[in-house]
Amino acid sequence: MVKFLIIQTAFIGDVILATPLIEKLHHFYPDSQIDFLLRKGNENLLRNHPYIDNIIVWNKKQHKVKNLFRVIKRIRQKKYDYVMNLQRFASSGIITTFSGAKLKAGFNKNPFSFAFTRSIKHEIGNGKHETERNLQLIEEITDPSFYKPKLYPTTKDFEIVSQYKMHPYICIAPTSVWFTKQFPAEKWIELLKTIKPGYRVFLIGGPDDKESCDNIIAESRLNNITNLAGRLTFLQTSALMKNAAMNYVNDSAPMHMASAMNAKTTAVFCSTIPGFGFGPLADDSKVVETKENLDCRPCGLHGYKKCPEEHFKCAFTINVDQLKFEL
Repeated sequence: MVKFLIIQTAFIGDVILATPLIEKLHHFYPDSQIDFLLRKGNENLLRNHPYIDNIIVWNKKQHKVKNLFRVIKRIRQKKYDYVMNLQRFASSGIITTFSGAKLKAGFNKNPFSFAFTRSIKHEIGNGKHETERNLQLIEEITDPSFYKPKLYPTTKDFEIVSQYKMHPYICIAPTSVWFTKQFPAEKWIELLKTIKPGYRVFLIGGPDDKESCDNIIAESRLNNITNLAGRLTFLQTSALMKNAAMNYVNDSAPMHMASAMNAKTTAVFCSTIPGFGFGPLADDSKVVETKENLDCRPCGLHGYKKCPEEHFKCAFTINVDQLKFEL
């Protein structure tokens, strides 16, 4: 039996964008063992995944270095045939280098790529989606075909959110870890006031997003909105997004959750651009961005805590009419 390990210990969206490797490896090696290494806090994303045999969790927040060596020891004991490292940082490179695997594949931007069996060039803005870049790591042992991200909410996850599906509904994930990736609250409120009667609106996100969502509801003065931020797990949120009339998201993790459920998506890009390769992948999806030619956009691959130019035109020049769809 061939034993694979996929390494992605970054954030929620990054883990989701790694799932095409799971799908493809299972297709080509149906009798193999596929394990996944991720950071503590993200393990519920892949809980009960039908093609994952073992989830290895690295606690980075407490005793990071000590736990790193524990993870390496555990990985070496498992004697993997193939290790695929999707990250470009030194810590994941150390894990890969000392994994003991026969084949170690990763990106050339990793400081330890010199120790990999196969080092793949990682280029932002080359017309490829990040999932395509990730899939290059296993192209040599599969083929060039493309696979989409996929999550697997359980029957129980769907049962839990079924109470919210009694009427037509829309999901909005209004926040982001980064300010400049976040469509302004006043713009979301403007959109909310255009939604036709008969539709429920669910604001989604994590516990840290609850206050922002509460403020949007209070300022909108609408009674058809429910704040579910922090009340649902990752997979329950994904199950809810699956059947929404529309999912409004920023360039953030909920966009990738929608892609993994092939759910209708309208993705708002403020300071970043789809050309970086992180856009939505659902069959029914569209990107909304400013129509103005701003010299300052994009201002970076990732977001910032505030607009470097202090005007945030990349967000405020987006017309809410661009987000509307036929209900």
